[in-house]
Amino acid sequence: MIALTRLGLFAESLTRAFWPVWTILIVVLAALMTGLHEVLPLEVTWVGGVLAVVSLTCTAVIGARRFVFPTQEIAEARLDATLPGRPIQALRDTPAVGRGDAASEALWQAHQGRMATRTEGAKVVQPNLQISYLDPFGLRHIAMLFFMVALVFGSAANLTTIQDLGTPRGSALASGPTWEGWIEPPSYTGKPALYLNDLPEGALELPEGSHVLLRLYGEVGALTVAETISGRTGPVESAADAEQSFEVTQSGMLDIAGPGGARWDIALLPDGAPTVMALAQPETSGRGEMTLPFEATDDYSVVGGSATVRLDLDAIERKYGLRVPPEARPDVDVPLPLPISGDRAYFQEVLIEDFSKHPWAHLPVEVTLTVKDDAGLTGTTGPMRFDLPARRFFDPLAAAIIELRRDLLWSKDNGTRVAQLMRAISHRPEEGVFKQETDYLRFRTILTRLETNLTHGLSSEKRDEFAEALWALALDLEEGALGDAAERLRQAQERLSEAMKNGASESEIARLMQELREATDDYLRELARREPQQGDGQENQETAQNRMQLNQNDLQRMMDRIQELMEQGRMAEAQQALEELQRMMENMRVTQGQGQQGEGEQAMEGLADTLREQQGLSDEAFRELQEQFNPGAQSGQSSENQGFNGGEGRGQSHDGTGGEGRGEGEGQQGQSDGAQPGQSEALEDRQRALRQELNRQLGNLPGQGTPEGDAAREALDQAEGAMQGAEDALRQDDLATAIDRQAEAMDALREGLRNLGEAMAQQQQDGQQGTAEAQGNAQDPLGRSQGNRGAAGTQEGLLQGEDVYRQARRLLDEIRRRAGEAERPEIERNYLERLLDRF
Repeated sequence: MIALTRLGLFAESLTRAFWPVWTILIVVLAALMTGLHEVLPLEVTWVGGVLAVVSLTCTAVIGARRFVFPTQEIAEARLDATLPGRPIQALRDTPAVGRGDAASEALWQAHQGRMATRTEGAKVVQPNLQISYLDPFGLRHIAMLFFMVALVFGSAANLTTIQDLGTPRGSALASGPTWEGWIEPPSYTGKPALYLNDLPEGALELPEGSHVLLRLYGEVGALTVAETISGRTGPVESAADAEQSFEVTQSGMLDIAGPGGARWDIALLPDGAPTVMALAQPETSGRGEMTLPFEATDDYSVVGGSATVRLDLDAIERKYGLRVPPEARPDVDVPLPLPISGDRAYFQEVLIEDFSKHPWAHLPVEVTLTVKDDAGLTGTTGPMRFDLPARRFFDPLAAAIIELRRDLLWSKDNGTRVAQLMRAISHRPEEGVFKQETDYLRFRTILTRLETNLTHGLSSEKRDEFAEALWALALDLEEGALGDAAERLRQAQERLSEAMKNGASESEIARLMQELREATDDYLRELARREPQQGDGQENQETAQNRMQLNQNDLQRMMDRIQELMEQGRMAEAQQALEELQRMMENMRVTQGQGQQGEGEQAMEGLADTLREQQGLSDEAFRELQEQFNPGAQSGQSSENQGFNGGEGRGQSHDGTGGEGRGEGEGQQGQSDGAQPGQSEALEDRQRALRQELNRQLGNLPGQGTPEGDAAREALDQAEGAMQGAEDALRQDDLATAIDRQAEAMDALREGLRNLGEAMAQQQQDGQQGTAEAQGNAQDPLGRSQGNRGAAGTQEGLLQGEDVYRQARRLLDEIRRRAGEAERPEIERNYLERLLDRF
């Protein structure tokens, strides 16, 4: 321990005495490595060198005087100072008094033994190398910072040039001979520039396109350059030129001949072309977007790419609207997505593009993926052939309109054929082709404008305008909001069935399945809202047999089963299960009371009639406005085009209400003359009568005082105000404003009907709770009449025949099975357990 302590004292004394020496040495070394002696004037360099030598000498002399060599005694004293009572010194002491006295000597020996025991716990003393009090300005740290900078930005090779300080450098470069050279690789490689003077001779690898710069100093001809790496064939400068530059294009040698020359054998690292590859076949998302995954690679970085889509005309079946030659269309170039961050030498991305509105949608195409790098090299996949993915329409009328739109965009020569097909589609609208008159009117408006433009010559701008109008109409037919929950459910079922038949993608089927679930939920909620309160009367036997009560969980399991079959690819079984679900939903009936309609039902029916009459007035105003802007467009046409319901006359609405309109004969009169003044007067009178009827109905609305009832009255007040605005606009023959006000009135009427229905449902729920507490002849949880005394029985012959007990056993087993399913809500399982305890 004393030896180690002595060594630490040596380091401590050496550091305190000579820290200025190594500080000056580090500064001088850093200056030489950074090449300051080559940049500064020679006089400054010599002065700096003299100052450095003098400073080193002075600090070395002062350090030698301050240096104290640690002896054994100094080390023992330092170690003894760290122990309590200085036991080492005590062991060396001798007693001053009491010699010869046995008691004193025994006491002294005991003291010596105690001190010896303390020395056993001695540890090596750490040297104190802190010299902050000697260097208050931190000069040693500044010197170390300079040295670190020199290591990063300097070079140890600069130390060898110190021997040339005695000769004038400028003249040496002028008289030479000497040389310098640099190699700069292309920036996109990310490789650093090279200084040829620092590189050893021999083999050297350089990226293709590297730039070489050489400078020769001294007498012309003393140094010459020979190289075979540039591949230059044209006029070449002299091998002895003072400055030469060229690019590396091939493998070869670079030789600088002369005093101090060098030679390298250079191997070219060629820049390979990038590659791109599709990872899978393209798919179609639920919104109709094409998704195509791909991967791209390159030596250094991919800087861009594109997907080129061209029509595969040879693979198209040329029939119907595709029989005529197509108009020339340029290939579609879509930029490929690149990573926002990270390495672009290798990456995977997904091309997402929507071609639903393009004329080539669902037609055979050739798609080529191309990528390029910084060097301008390209890579391609070659043509991939498939039908261009796009949105699919499952509504039959919407699909037909999309096909007509494609034919019109295919060639303007199809204009006459498209007009004929549109006229055929709208020939008999009363047969249910169009579900709403507004769709029929929009369709006929597009047809009329198309025929007019065909007469005067169809331009490309007008053709694109008609194509956009057909797209908007088809989109509304496919996704239009339906007010009737049953109609929405029916359309959702039809779309899903059509998708399974046509082999739609998984994403499309998943989207349509979700629409079916939402439509089913809306339909069941509508049934629950409309179901009237049970009265004292009982259902007759026919109603009881036809009534079909479905549990919502059962429906959910059926739809889950359908989706599972579709995911497994068993489309035939899924189609059969969907048909069973459709039949079950069609057999569902809303249980109606046997008595007369209550006040709420009468108000709802009256408001529904008002809404239908307002819709009829709006449709007729729209026809009048159409005839004003296009007089005589329908002159000479057959009577089925005069109204949505055929020969019922122009004065009637699409649903047969509005019987106050003119008959068939009057409806045919004056078509070429546009709207007559009497027509506007009839419309405004009917609008006023309808507003007065709504005002009368406002006084008989139920639910007053409830939030839902007040909201219904507020909405109907808004509807009455909109009707007043429509009436005023009709009096001023402003049909466009009148149609806007009528649309606002219909929206307000629908909102009022919804709020009134919620108010009635709330009242019905409160009434059912009171009835269940007051009456004893209500139905039990199994749907059986309890009789006059509340006994569990039935008066409807629910179970008859030879299998009564077997059917009862199956019913109890089903209740036990459902009660044991843990995924069911706890409240439902408690209810089922109470049923088992009771029955």
